[in-house]
Amino acid sequence: MADAANEPAIDAIASLVPATLRALYALEFTGRHLSPDNLPRLIDAVAGRNVDVEAALSASRAMTWPERLGPVRACLEGAAEAAGEGIAGLLAAGDAPQPIVAAYRALRGYARAAEAIYPMASHLRPVSQFVLEPAARDDAALLDRLAAADATRDGVGVMHVGGPAGTRGAFSLYVPETHDEQPRPLVVAMHGGSGNGGAFLWSWLREARTRGLIVIAPTASGSTWSLMEPEVDGPNIDRMVEHVAGQWSIDPTRQLLTGMSDGGTFTYVLGLKADCRFTHLAPVAAAFHPMMMGFADPGRVRGLPVHIVHGTQDWMFPPEVAQSARHALEQAGAAVIHREIADLSHTYPRDENAAILDWFLGWDT
Repeated sequence: MADAANEPAIDAIASLVPATLRALYALEFTGRHLSPDNLPRLIDAVAGRNVDVEAALSASRAMTWPERLGPVRACLEGAAEAAGEGIAGLLAAGDAPQPIVAAYRALRGYARAAEAIYPMASHLRPVSQFVLEPAARDDAALLDRLAAADATRDGVGVMHVGGPAGTRGAFSLYVPETHDEQPRPLVVAMHGGSGNGGAFLWSWLREARTRGLIVIAPTASGSTWSLMEPEVDGPNIDRMVEHVAGQWSIDPTRQLLTGMSDGGTFTYVLGLKADCRFTHLAPVAAAFHPMMMGFADPGRVRGLPVHIVHGTQDWMFPPEVAQSARHALEQAGAAVIHREIADLSHTYPRDENAAILDWFLGWDT
């Protein structure tokens, strides 16, 4: 791609990629710290972050790309557009009738941008590094192994099963491009209320790609998980796991059920039942009521590994909820880790994924 005819495209790539990644990092930062009280400060923090991505996108659209680079252009321009729209939506959220709702909607641009740029991870090292855990971004051997993997073969990478991303009752899936016949740990990650699996998958993709995990991100059949009727969404999740296990090799001793908010609450609802297939539970920012223990199977709970994450600044479910869950589960004999995060509001802490996985993968079975 080094001949003169390609030079404008090279310049466009050199502008689009870093601008888009910077915008994605800004959206990540906002999502990690978002709360009603903090929103004005976050809007100030991301002010201007859409300027360079919009300029790079405009320049790219104005030039003529070589026809053979059409797929590259589609990926990069699609990602830049979604990331820029996300930042612009955040900047406008302060003037919306419901600012926090508008901010959450703006953050949807992150998943669209991440999915658009992801196919370039096997070709462009900065993109590959973006979708790795921070501690692994300078791991040359890992980067080379991922670059050498065939990302075009069937059954690897990001997929949506049962409909487009976010289809109710369907699921999104990541299978490592390096997947072989060796059994892989499984993470089933459930979104929060009004969310969807197509977006929530990206909360786990870095860790899955770095560590070689399979991730299923289901979408609830209704607007949120069937908390009062687990027989609605519970069997559907079992069918998803059976579908994946029928095509890819899964480690039966390493199956993590986790979720955010309503997804975390549904982790308790499903995970404490006698017939639950999952070996570990990791509810995040979840609601919990001691009455749940009345429906739990004592034999299931005894010795069950549970990793609870909650924020001291959670404005929806106060931290005392997680403290109550820890106390009830410990009394029932569960092996509980409880992480209370000082600066965490009611949002998903992607920076906790590594600690959750160190616990999950390091558990002595």
